[in-house]
Amino acid sequence: MTVLAAAFAGPLAPLRHRQFRLLWTGMSASLIGDGMLLVALAWHVYDVFGVPAAMSAVGVALSLPQVAMLLVGGVISDRFDPRTVMLVSDLIRGLVMAGIAVLTLTGALTSLWLLLGLIVVYGAGAGFFGPAFDALVPQIVPEDDLVAANSLDQFVRPAGLQIFGPMLAGAVIAIGGAGWAFAADAATFALSVICLLAMRLSLEKSDTPQESQSLWQDMREGIGYVRRHVWLWGTFLSATFTYLLFVGPTEVLLPYVVKTELGGSATALSLVLTSGGLGAIAAALLVGWIGIPRRFISYMYGTWAIATLAVAGYGAATATWELALACVLVNGLEAAGTIAWATTKQHFVPHHMLGRVSSVDWFVSTALLPLSYALAAPIAGWIGVRETLLGAGLLGAAVTFGFLFLPGMRGPERLAAAYQARHGAWDPPAPRNSHSEAQAIASVASDQREVVAV
Repeated sequence: MTVLAAAFAGPLAPLRHRQFRLLWTGMSASLIGDGMLLVALAWHVYDVFGVPAAMSAVGVALSLPQVAMLLVGGVISDRFDPRTVMLVSDLIRGLVMAGIAVLTLTGALTSLWLLLGLIVVYGAGAGFFGPAFDALVPQIVPEDDLVAANSLDQFVRPAGLQIFGPMLAGAVIAIGGAGWAFAADAATFALSVICLLAMRLSLEKSDTPQESQSLWQDMREGIGYVRRHVWLWGTFLSATFTYLLFVGPTEVLLPYVVKTELGGSATALSLVLTSGGLGAIAAALLVGWIGIPRRFISYMYGTWAIATLAVAGYGAATATWELALACVLVNGLEAAGTIAWATTKQHFVPHHMLGRVSSVDWFVSTALLPLSYALAAPIAGWIGVRETLLGAGLLGAAVTFGFLFLPGMRGPERLAAAYQARHGAWDPPAPRNSHSEAQAIASVASDQREVVAV
């Protein structure tokens, strides 16, 4: 084994590929900026407006346009170079964040409507990034390294969003105010743009080019593919209702609990988020080393259900360290399940459909996020902040685990087991197109009633 190969072993294996190194570097910088934004935005909103309703409005303004753009973003990512789609998304968001920074530093960002307008544009740009990223990774990473690549993704997200980003935000806000934290976020988008530009200008598509058709036809094709596979649409719907129950209460009320009920500072909030990031990193490294269990769908739903149950810990906590412990469980188990989910999609969805399927995933999963943000404050005012968080965790866990028992949900597990029985290997080869997908299914069982089609 060469020195380079030894250095990039286990979870670090995908980093030996130059394209992925650049993507990972730019994304890491951008996610650190996003982590700063989480703290700076919440702190600025509560400093200027002082009520959970204002934070709810910001959450709606951020999530609604993002959801609206997701399906279009998936189609665009399948039709064009996803690297270019990500580049445009970063440019839009970087410019908006630079504008927010200037307005904050000059004391001009005192109108909630102005802030909401800028956040709407930011959210619309973000709607194109996720599907493009999902479509790009299998193009630049060999199949053998996909689990490790997804583990690295789940490593860098909490590291940026919940550790380095919040830590830097707490320090920057304490020294110079939220405006400089917004400016630092804008700078990280610039670095991400540089890394994307450094990648090759064109990436070869993995599949045979398809006949040209309209955006609407492409979109319908992606939705139709999802409808034919229970494990896809069932998981999307599970996320829809689970996110409705816990994302809004967590994002809106957790800063309120730290700042108002526990009397904490921006540093305290950043430390809570940092602890969750450490939990996610530990989970990502562990999964990267040991891999995904053979019953990967059951594993995925089990980890997600326990992670959602841990949200109730936010409502039960009476000290900052208890919030931090709950955050470790929420984020660590969420990351472990998400690695399995990303790998399952990349392995069982034809590559030429992956952008569209991912966009439907993002769209359906986040469709009710604006409602979640909108309802968080009034429900908390009606039944109490603590009670809202407790209910979110308990109901969310029950909903998540219940979807595991949909008929056909564990179809990919059965396909993999049948393939192993026939070929002596665990996972069947990833389908490159719909035809090869049908061949893969047919190869593991002569009677298709014995195999739930993926």
